[in-house]
Amino acid sequence: MSLLIYNSLSGEKEEFVPVHPGRVGMYVCGPTVYGPCHIGHARSVVVFDVIARYLRIKGYDVKYVRNFTDVDDKIINRAAETGLSAAEVAEKYIAEFYRDMDALFVQRATVEPRATEHISDIIRVIQLLVDKGVAYESGGDVFFSVDRFPEYGKLSGRRLEEMDAGARIEVDKRKKNPFDFVLWKAEKPGEPSWDSPWGRGRPGWHIECSAMSTHYLGETFDIHGGGRDLLFPHHENEIAQSEAAFGRQFVRYWVHNGFVRIDKEKMSKSLNNFKTVKEILDSYDPEAVRLFLLSKHYRSPVDFSQASMDQSNDSGDGSDLWDRFCQAMDDDFNTARGIAVLFEAAREINRALDSGTNEDRCKAMEARETMVRIGSVLGLFNVSAREHLERQKDAVARETHIDSAKIDSMVAQRAAARKARDFATADRIRDQLAGLGVVLEDLPDGTTIWKFTGKG
Repeated sequence: MSLLIYNSLSGEKEEFVPVHPGRVGMYVCGPTVYGPCHIGHARSVVVFDVIARYLRIKGYDVKYVRNFTDVDDKIINRAAETGLSAAEVAEKYIAEFYRDMDALFVQRATVEPRATEHISDIIRVIQLLVDKGVAYESGGDVFFSVDRFPEYGKLSGRRLEEMDAGARIEVDKRKKNPFDFVLWKAEKPGEPSWDSPWGRGRPGWHIECSAMSTHYLGETFDIHGGGRDLLFPHHENEIAQSEAAFGRQFVRYWVHNGFVRIDKEKMSKSLNNFKTVKEILDSYDPEAVRLFLLSKHYRSPVDFSQASMDQSNDSGDGSDLWDRFCQAMDDDFNTARGIAVLFEAAREINRALDSGTNEDRCKAMEARETMVRIGSVLGLFNVSAREHLERQKDAVARETHIDSAKIDSMVAQRAAARKARDFATADRIRDQLAGLGVVLEDLPDGTTIWKFTGKG
């Protein structure tokens, strides 16, 4: 089965045919680094991490570019609030991004450029647009003229004549059209700035991605991804400025992931339901978070709640299986169906082990190998069960202030009592732990693990 990708530009699934046979160029919009990563950021990063992994396992040579926007109004505002420089704010939150994404077992992209590293590329693209008459300078700023790009709106399906200029954007009298967007911003006191043909200033947001993506992937490349919130105006503007500058198709396939909702409501600071990755990882195992983020098709919204996360936490526990997994992933990277195959592999292993025959044990081994292979695509099975439980215990200790060292000591005392065949003492210690909300599981190798349920 050939790989089908839903293309936001056409609104249809299309067979994937790369620009260069055997190679894939993929660019994904990364974070604007002015604050901690939230679960919405994590979904986009994890989704495209899996897409890159799957493309590689299909044999493609993938060049994956994910950027950092490290100069922006939000960064400058945060710098003013904290007394740090804009560069210091960016460095702080880039470090936090890596901490959070490393914890979620996200593989690094092939290239992870920063906007400030590509000022000369940005100026070059703007100059091309000015020279072609599709951009103009006004008061030290440079704007893209949407009227000069007849296909403006082809990604979002919006028509300029049907848009209400005052509804979504601030009306600026320096613009020829209210929907013209800024490519270069004139210098303001205290802000980072660079020399340019139009005076000192800094780049606008949209132009950064066009300059960086084409620098690394060429003027036409295969896949451009990001959250659905970027479709308009960011990605619409990227198409307009890139195709106007270079005179050719910018991207073959536009891929957008759906939102994360919190208890079925849009996540926002105003609703006080804003969830950072760090907060979530303090309570849940990172592989459970990955499983949750991939539990729905990437284009669908996914609802974060304690119930959904608890289900993912509990769920973390043959060639035909691999074929079915690939069929799911070939159908527009359907991780939800792929995870169903993973659980079927787990059930097949349990059935085979229960039967006890040599033939079934061989089948169990094949299914286990398939689970590991599927896990390598989904980014699962990165830690052993024991490491998983140790992380979970640490998270519980932070959340509930339970004394992990005391629990470990009681478990050790119980183990000693059992070894001495003092079962009355062993049972009493188990009951004491149960009263604290701690349940024990005695493993076949003679060791005991514990979990906190909060139901003591």
